[in-house]
Amino acid sequence: MTETPQRALLIAFEQFLTTPLALRLAGDPNRSPELELLDHFRRTAAEVPAYRAFLAEHGIDPAALESWEQFQQLPLVDKGNYVQRYPLAERCRHGRATSCDMVALSSGSTGTPTPWLRSLSDELAIATRFEQIFHDSFAADRHSTLAVVCFALGSWVGGMFTAQCCRLLAAKGYPISVVTPGNQREEIFRAVESLGPAYEQVVLLGYPPFLKDTIDAGRTRGIDWGRYRLKLVMAGEVFSEAWRDLVGERMGGRDPLRDTASLYGTADAGVLGNETPLSIAIRRFLAARPELARELFGESRLPTLVQYDPRSRYFEQREGTLLFSGDNGMPLVRYHIGDRGGLFDYPTLLARLAPHGFDPATALGAEGRGHHPLPFVYLFGRSQFVVSYFGANVYPENISVALEQPEASGWVTGKFVLEVVEDADQNRRLRVTVELAAGEAASAQRATHLAELVERQLCHLNSEYAHYVPAAYRPPEVVLRPLGDPDHFPPGVKHRYTRRPATPPG
Repeated sequence: MTETPQRALLIAFEQFLTTPLALRLAGDPNRSPELELLDHFRRTAAEVPAYRAFLAEHGIDPAALESWEQFQQLPLVDKGNYVQRYPLAERCRHGRATSCDMVALSSGSTGTPTPWLRSLSDELAIATRFEQIFHDSFAADRHSTLAVVCFALGSWVGGMFTAQCCRLLAAKGYPISVVTPGNQREEIFRAVESLGPAYEQVVLLGYPPFLKDTIDAGRTRGIDWGRYRLKLVMAGEVFSEAWRDLVGERMGGRDPLRDTASLYGTADAGVLGNETPLSIAIRRFLAARPELARELFGESRLPTLVQYDPRSRYFEQREGTLLFSGDNGMPLVRYHIGDRGGLFDYPTLLARLAPHGFDPATALGAEGRGHHPLPFVYLFGRSQFVVSYFGANVYPENISVALEQPEASGWVTGKFVLEVVEDADQNRRLRVTVELAAGEAASAQRATHLAELVERQLCHLNSEYAHYVPAAYRPPEVVLRPLGDPDHFPPGVKHRYTRRPATPPG
């Protein structure tokens, strides 16, 4: 009997509901992720008209591909050569857009927003990434939890996707209730204060700078976040361990390994990986050892470090950038997303850390939740957010660490704009325009103090800056702007931390 789509969904849903997390992560011991990936390739070539046409254009017969080595020679697909070339329906299975029931739009940060289609069965795999966090980090299987979705609601992927995945966890038996105020701060406060006391813990899910602003604004109005045993799930931005400590202190956190977790997500294929207590422990270990971090990752900035399930999303690395394959409403094979980063398998990374004193059992404590032998992917983000100054690459992450120091964190929001400017004599200077917290005033003393903090952290974290930039040009020019400054920090839009080289007025 032919299996109907409804029957296939029912089977997938039942497997999700009844399979414990550890078994879902373990997968079939008799089939490697590479064998499963070859099956994914064959299904995609047979069922997706656009990919079949793409292969034909490259002279590839899918039936002739039999080995992992041959798979690694397949051409990469990207937005330019695949997504923007083939009609939307032809990139879906059997050429039918109606095989999917939900549409999300990419952020459009590099052009026109792109639609991505998916179905409920696609969200089951992604819900497992949320389950890792809620189970391993938050122990939400044992504690009643209010999940407050603070991502923007609408056609963007974050809000609706997050709400659906949290509801799937509730359907699996987790004592979770979901409320969706979106990025409306007053509604978030109303939800937490009115509903939070009925639950053992509250989880805010959103964009890191927005969550920090929300926590700060809540403290100003007298909200005691600690009473709610607050947790955070974040996506969309690299942040430092100093930022995690700062926000953890302000939200009344107790455990930096398990109070927060970040997702590596994209509209193209949902959530690709997630922070775990183990990956956070490793990142915090490396934050105190910048030279070792540079040796491992090749750059002076500390990337986001997450673990991923290669049976769900299979990563490859090519010339310092990431590509992945995965099933979805619009299946992708060797999709080059363009993010800068790389990969470590589990035993290799742990072996590289062991001589320096890192022991996962000691780091994670007696219970050890969140210790899975999954591979790691590290992510720097897109290269267009780097500023070049005297040949040194200056990253927003280097500046963030300075603003998160105790000497400054109380009177700045953490947002800034990094740029290189020229004066009338064409002398270049690194400029950092910083947003002040609510009610805080600018002063020459504060600007000078912040410039000293930024220079100190740049020279400590970024060896290029310390060696390439002449001493006279190392202190940055710091400009302080009020909260919500329309030219640099307009409210309600996604913040950009860098600008192209500019000439100052006057």
